[in-house]
Amino acid sequence: MNFDFSEDQEMLRNEVRKFLEARCKPTRVRSVLEDADRDHDDELWQELVAQGWTAMTLPEEHGGLGMSRTDLCVLAEELGRVLAPVPFASTVYLLAEALMIAGTRTQREKLNAIATGKCIGCLAISEGPGEPDFDRVQARVAGGKLTGTKLPVIDGMIATDALVLAKDGNGETRLFLVALHHETVRRDALGTIDPSRGLARISFDNTPVEPIGEPGLVDRLLDGAAVLLAFEQVGGADRALEQAVEFVKERHAFGRPVGSYQAIKHKLADAFVNNQIARSNAYYGIWALDAGSNELPQAAAAARVSACQAFWYSARESIQAHGGIGFTWEADQHLFYRRALALNMAVGSPGVWRDRLFTAVERIVCEGEALEVA
Repeated sequence: MNFDFSEDQEMLRNEVRKFLEARCKPTRVRSVLEDADRDHDDELWQELVAQGWTAMTLPEEHGGLGMSRTDLCVLAEELGRVLAPVPFASTVYLLAEALMIAGTRTQREKLNAIATGKCIGCLAISEGPGEPDFDRVQARVAGGKLTGTKLPVIDGMIATDALVLAKDGNGETRLFLVALHHETVRRDALGTIDPSRGLARISFDNTPVEPIGEPGLVDRLLDGAAVLLAFEQVGGADRALEQAVEFVKERHAFGRPVGSYQAIKHKLADAFVNNQIARSNAYYGIWALDAGSNELPQAAAAARVSACQAFWYSARESIQAHGGIGFTWEADQHLFYRRALALNMAVGSPGVWRDRLFTAVERIVCEGEALEVA
């Protein structure tokens, strides 16, 4: 059994890395942070669209390339390495997935716009600080009109369409598809630790909406997004560690490379182990996602928890390894730390996913015990 990427996928990785290293240098990410009027790089976004990346997993009848999600995770990892300031995850991992899984024929027409970059998505499930509570959703839909407020919404200021979690007329919590250009929608920018992934408060006042999928669709979407985001996090964690290793080999203290000191070795070795654990769990997750396995909930939770830990730890230790310059604005290490913290909250915090992992494992154990009794 082969647990690695295929030769074609490695070729894809090489080409994607060459492109991103040339087109998305740290200075480009930094330029978004330094411009208060920008929360993404639209020029880079259009370049990715031109490369066909937004169309990678879309059906061919909707202008897509019909490739697998495993191919997509190769792309996700490379986007994570360069901290690409684009709404790729919100659009491809969430909106496009929802449309492909549960969209009606009319709704799926939006896939053509995603392929050409004219449609940008966002997921609006939170209604304030803290963890999303699906049992206490305040947004309501009555007569096909949505009323309520969602915040924070990643990429909410630039999105054209949103997946909004709200209660329907029967009191069931489900997702609705909303066109954000409607006059009854109000958007306000929010401050964030990572300005290259902007946040918004979105208010709806009798806004026309369409239901999409069944009530359980949101869990399936979050599982899939958790796996793909895990690859972004692994990519970022690996690059942060690489930068730390490069620096401690060159920096000298008391006549020796900093990296020769045991305290530094141990910290970076721990980061390497965390990254490898996260990568292993991410592989398990993408297998479950691509195979449509019923193991996806626990695989996604394991990938999410380990990837959050790995990226945060590597980014933190990279700052420490760089010593006095590591925490300065001029150094690039804070860019990774910002993105690590932002992605930790993208589809729910690590604490939420630990609970989901415990629940999934407990269910497996109970099912196994039931079989033994039978």
